[in-house]
Amino acid sequence: MTSGGRPSSRKSRITRGVKTVVRDPKAVSRLWRRGGVALSAWDLSGFRDTDGSGTPIFFVVGFPKSGTTWLMETLDAHPEVLCRGEGRFFDRSMRREHFKDMQTSAETTKQLLQPSSLYNALAEDEYLRMWVERSVWSRDDEPEEHLKNLTRMATEYFLTAKLSASGKRMAGDKTPLSSDTVVAEIADLFPEAKVIHLVRDGRDAAVSLIHHNWKRTSDRGGVRRFAREETEKRDRYWNDPSSFGATGESLFTEKRLRHMAGIWGSRVEAARRDGRRLLGDNYTELRYEDLLRRPEQEFGRVFSFLGADDAPKTVRRCAAATSFERRSGGRQRGQEDSRSGVRKGVAGDWKGAFTERDRKVFLEEAGSALADFGYERGEDQA
Repeated sequence: MTSGGRPSSRKSRITRGVKTVVRDPKAVSRLWRRGGVALSAWDLSGFRDTDGSGTPIFFVVGFPKSGTTWLMETLDAHPEVLCRGEGRFFDRSMRREHFKDMQTSAETTKQLLQPSSLYNALAEDEYLRMWVERSVWSRDDEPEEHLKNLTRMATEYFLTAKLSASGKRMAGDKTPLSSDTVVAEIADLFPEAKVIHLVRDGRDAAVSLIHHNWKRTSDRGGVRRFAREETEKRDRYWNDPSSFGATGESLFTEKRLRHMAGIWGSRVEAARRDGRRLLGDNYTELRYEDLLRRPEQEFGRVFSFLGADDAPKTVRRCAAATSFERRSGGRQRGQEDSRSGVRKGVAGDWKGAFTERDRKVFLEEAGSALADFGYERGEDQA
């Protein structure tokens, strides 16, 4: 008997059954056919593997356009590592009702329109919560624990299903910092997971993001709602980038840049704070600028952090597989293609793109975050 009065043999059987589900998704139906299990917080404590003995799971987090896709692809090039994205597992508040029925010009674009995170879809579903609150199997327990545990189980199910098919050893998801709570949620649901936070100068991220969003505006069949003033800026830039730059006009409206700067600062600082406080040694940071300067050294450090093979030969092969030249179709770093997902691949691009107003606006909204992450404020460069 355990201290809680439950037979230890039953706990062992439940643990073995759930681990089988996690490692072999096809076992789900077999497990339920044998009678199923009621998963309380007590049950889950037996298979969470917080000692690191289970399937290694990790998450790559970062603000949009910070190099996370490059990092994801390099990790996935490793023979032991499966890394995909974006699963949108976290951010419990993420629900975009207008995405449900949105019509787009391309079916591939529509497939990317997640109307909610997985956590939101499960934990905020009215009928699922009512079932948990009223079921004979769960009504005496805390509903939130069951909803969190179901989210964890579902996330593990999807990750390990792909991992099993890949033949690799560890699985990770590229998880955008879509809110300030993402890293805290990861730590709550996956306290044993490793988190890699890729940080880029927020001003460069803003420049890259405006180019990225230009391709996805509603007037082009996309999902981004831009005012006419903004789409006219885009069209003039695409028509003649050099002439646009010579005018001294900003790429941004002041409102949009203030929003970008504010959310960049709050999200990267929250990720650092929660990562260090809640995950400890399972949290690490990289800088995009360091990846550019010394890619093999930085990628090797990430492989070592994950417990994957970090031999120089392996690192070189992975870095070469995802070089800018390969990812861009033959362009050299610095050769811009505003309409490409691999646009320019440089650091410090903001210095030529920001107007004096842009510099002041970004400092007002995110100056402390720039300083905290060691980026120059650039006040003397206007």
